[in-house]
Amino acid sequence: MSGILALLVDSVVNAVSFGSFGWLEEAVKGATGWAGLILIAVYSFLISFILPLPSEVVLLAPLNLGVGDVAQYTLIVVVSGLGKAAGSVFAFHIGQEAKQSGPVIRALRRSRFDVVERSERKTVELARKWGYVGLALALCVPFFPDTISIYAFSILEEDYLKFAAATFAGSVGRLLLTLGISAGVIALSVP
Repeated sequence: MSGILALLVDSVVNAVSFGSFGWLEEAVKGATGWAGLILIAVYSFLISFILPLPSEVVLLAPLNLGVGDVAQYTLIVVVSGLGKAAGSVFAFHIGQEAKQSGPVIRALRRSRFDVVERSERKTVELARKWGYVGLALALCVPFFPDTISIYAFSILEEDYLKFAAATFAGSVGRLLLTLGISAGVIALSVP
Protein backbone atom coordinates (compact mmCIF):
# COMPACT_ATOMS: atom_id res chain seq x y z
CA MET A 1 0.00 0.00 0.00
CA SER A 2 2.87 2.40 0.70
CA GLY A 3 3.79 2.58 -3.01
CA ILE A 4 0.30 3.70 -4.06
CA LEU A 5 0.08 6.02 -1.06
CA ALA A 6 3.43 7.59 -1.96
CA LEU A 7 2.33 8.07 -5.56
CA LEU A 8 -0.99 9.62 -4.49
CA VAL A 9 0.53 12.01 -1.94
CA ASP A 10 3.52 12.92 -4.10
CA SER A 11 1.39 13.69 -7.15
CA VAL A 12 -0.84 16.06 -5.19
CA VAL A 13 2.04 17.68 -3.29
CA ASN A 14 4.08 18.14 -6.48
CA ALA A 15 1.10 19.70 -8.26
CA VAL A 16 1.06 22.51 -5.70
CA SER A 17 4.16 24.62 -5.05
CA PHE A 18 4.77 25.43 -1.40
CA GLY A 19 7.81 27.61 -1.84
CA SER A 20 10.94 26.98 0.14
CA PHE A 21 9.55 24.37 2.54
CA GLY A 22 10.29 21.40 0.32
CA TRP A 23 13.25 20.50 2.52
CA LEU A 24 10.90 20.01 5.48
CA GLU A 25 8.58 17.77 3.49
CA GLU A 26 11.58 15.74 2.30
CA ALA A 27 12.83 15.41 5.88
CA VAL A 28 9.45 14.03 6.95
CA LYS A 29 9.33 11.67 3.95
CA GLY A 30 12.71 10.29 5.02
CA ALA A 31 12.07 10.22 8.78
CA THR A 32 13.09 6.97 10.45
CA GLY A 33 13.14 5.56 13.94
CA TRP A 34 11.53 6.94 17.03
CA ALA A 35 13.16 10.32 16.35
CA GLY A 36 11.13 10.32 13.13
CA LEU A 37 7.98 10.43 15.26
CA ILE A 38 9.29 13.58 16.92
CA LEU A 39 9.86 15.12 13.49
CA ILE A 40 6.28 14.17 12.52
CA ALA A 41 4.97 15.84 15.70
CA VAL A 42 6.96 19.03 15.03
CA TYR A 43 5.92 19.11 11.36
CA SER A 44 2.26 18.61 12.33
CA PHE A 45 2.52 21.34 14.97
CA LEU A 46 3.98 23.78 12.43
CA ILE A 47 1.48 23.06 9.65
CA SER A 48 -1.43 23.66 11.98
CA PHE A 49 -0.59 27.31 12.58
CA ILE A 50 2.04 28.65 10.21
CA LEU A 51 3.05 26.44 7.26
CA PRO A 52 0.55 25.83 4.44
CA LEU A 53 1.78 22.30 3.79
CA PRO A 54 -0.20 19.07 3.41
CA SER A 55 -0.42 16.88 6.46
CA GLU A 56 -0.64 13.69 4.39
CA VAL A 57 3.13 13.76 3.87
CA VAL A 58 3.57 12.19 7.32
CA LEU A 59 2.09 8.96 5.99
CA LEU A 60 5.13 8.56 3.73
CA ALA A 61 7.65 8.44 6.60
CA PRO A 62 9.39 5.04 6.51
CA LEU A 63 9.84 4.98 10.28
CA ASN A 64 11.03 1.36 10.35
CA LEU A 65 10.04 0.90 13.98
CA GLY A 66 9.75 -2.87 13.75
CA VAL A 67 6.14 -2.82 14.95
CA GLY A 68 4.28 -3.80 11.76
CA ASP A 69 2.50 -1.60 9.25
CA VAL A 70 -0.80 -1.19 11.13
CA ALA A 71 0.92 -0.20 14.37
CA GLN A 72 3.29 2.13 12.52
CA TYR A 73 0.45 3.91 10.69
CA THR A 74 -1.47 4.10 13.97
CA LEU A 75 1.52 5.77 15.67
CA ILE A 76 1.94 8.20 12.78
CA VAL A 77 -1.75 9.15 12.78
CA VAL A 78 -1.92 9.61 16.57
CA VAL A 79 1.37 11.55 16.83
CA SER A 80 0.42 13.77 13.89
CA GLY A 81 -3.04 14.36 15.38
CA LEU A 82 -1.54 15.31 18.74
CA GLY A 83 0.99 17.64 17.08
CA LYS A 84 -1.75 19.36 15.10
CA ALA A 85 -3.97 19.63 18.18
CA ALA A 86 -1.10 21.29 20.08
CA GLY A 87 -0.39 23.63 17.18
CA SER A 88 -4.08 24.47 16.86
CA VAL A 89 -4.19 25.51 20.51
CA PHE A 90 -1.31 27.86 19.77
CA ALA A 91 -3.18 29.21 16.72
CA PHE A 92 -6.33 29.41 18.83
CA HIS A 93 -4.50 31.58 21.35
CA ILE A 94 -3.25 33.84 18.55
CA GLY A 95 -6.81 34.05 17.21
CA GLN A 96 -8.14 34.98 20.62
CA GLU A 97 -5.54 37.73 20.91
CA ALA A 98 -6.27 38.99 17.38
CA LYS A 99 -9.97 39.04 18.18
CA GLN A 100 -9.18 41.50 20.95
CA SER A 101 -6.94 43.58 18.73
CA GLY A 102 -8.90 46.25 16.92
CA PRO A 103 -5.95 47.36 14.73
CA VAL A 104 -5.38 43.80 13.43
CA ILE A 105 -9.02 43.33 12.43
CA ARG A 106 -9.23 46.83 10.92
CA ALA A 107 -6.08 46.21 8.86
CA LEU A 108 -7.42 42.90 7.60
CA ARG A 109 -10.77 44.50 6.70
CA ARG A 110 -8.93 47.18 4.67
CA SER A 111 -6.86 44.64 2.77
CA ARG A 112 -7.38 44.32 -0.94
CA PHE A 113 -8.87 40.84 -0.62
CA ASP A 114 -11.06 41.52 2.44
CA VAL A 115 -9.82 38.34 4.09
CA VAL A 116 -11.86 38.80 7.24
CA GLU A 117 -15.24 39.29 5.56
CA ARG A 118 -14.76 36.38 3.21
CA SER A 119 -13.53 33.90 5.81
CA GLU A 120 -15.97 35.15 8.43
CA ARG A 121 -18.96 34.70 6.15
CA LYS A 122 -18.18 31.10 5.21
CA THR A 123 -16.74 30.12 8.56
CA VAL A 124 -19.49 31.73 10.60
CA GLU A 125 -22.01 29.84 8.50
CA LEU A 126 -20.18 26.56 9.05
CA ALA A 127 -19.48 27.23 12.74
CA ARG A 128 -23.06 28.26 13.50
CA LYS A 129 -24.47 25.25 11.75
CA TRP A 130 -22.00 22.60 12.90
CA GLY A 131 -19.81 24.12 15.66
CA TYR A 132 -16.76 22.08 16.56
CA VAL A 133 -18.01 19.21 14.41
CA GLY A 134 -17.76 21.65 11.47
CA LEU A 135 -14.12 22.31 12.32
CA ALA A 136 -13.39 18.58 12.49
CA LEU A 137 -15.15 18.04 9.15
CA ALA A 138 -13.31 20.94 7.52
CA LEU A 139 -10.00 19.44 8.65
CA CYS A 140 -10.92 16.05 7.16
CA VAL A 141 -10.55 17.39 3.61
CA PRO A 142 -7.40 15.75 2.23
CA PHE A 143 -4.63 17.89 0.70
CA PHE A 144 -6.08 21.22 1.86
CA PRO A 145 -3.91 23.38 4.16
CA ASP A 146 -5.27 23.30 7.71
CA THR A 147 -4.16 26.80 8.65
CA ILE A 148 -7.15 28.42 6.92
CA SER A 149 -9.77 26.43 8.83
CA ILE A 150 -7.90 26.59 12.12
CA TYR A 151 -7.47 30.36 12.11
CA ALA A 152 -10.99 31.01 10.86
CA PHE A 153 -12.48 28.93 13.66
CA SER A 154 -10.03 30.28 16.25
CA ILE A 155 -11.51 33.74 15.92
CA LEU A 156 -15.06 32.49 16.40
CA GLU A 157 -14.75 29.88 19.10
CA GLU A 158 -13.71 30.16 22.74
CA ASP A 159 -13.13 26.70 24.24
CA TYR A 160 -9.49 25.56 24.04
CA LEU A 161 -10.19 21.93 24.95
CA LYS A 162 -13.05 21.48 22.47
CA PHE A 163 -10.98 23.23 19.81
CA ALA A 164 -8.02 20.88 20.39
CA ALA A 165 -10.32 17.83 20.41
CA ALA A 166 -11.99 18.89 17.15
CA THR A 167 -8.60 19.50 15.55
CA PHE A 168 -7.34 16.10 16.71
CA ALA A 169 -10.47 14.36 15.40
CA GLY A 170 -10.30 16.18 12.05
CA SER A 171 -6.59 15.45 11.65
CA VAL A 172 -7.03 11.76 12.40
CA GLY A 173 -10.05 11.60 10.11
CA ARG A 174 -8.11 13.21 7.29
CA LEU A 175 -5.21 10.78 7.52
CA LEU A 176 -7.58 7.80 7.77
CA LEU A 177 -9.45 9.07 4.69
CA THR A 178 -6.16 9.33 2.83
CA LEU A 179 -5.21 5.79 3.84
CA GLY A 180 -8.68 4.61 2.82
CA ILE A 181 -8.42 6.31 -0.56
CA SER A 182 -5.03 4.74 -1.20
CA ALA A 183 -6.37 1.31 -0.15
CA GLY A 184 -9.31 1.82 -2.56
CA VAL A 185 -6.91 2.67 -5.36
CA ILE A 186 -4.97 -0.51 -4.64
CA ALA A 187 -8.15 -2.60 -4.60
CA LEU A 188 -9.20 -1.13 -7.94
CA SER A 189 -5.81 -1.76 -9.53
CA VAL A 190 -5.66 -5.45 -8.57
CA PRO A 191 -7.08 -7.61 -11.41
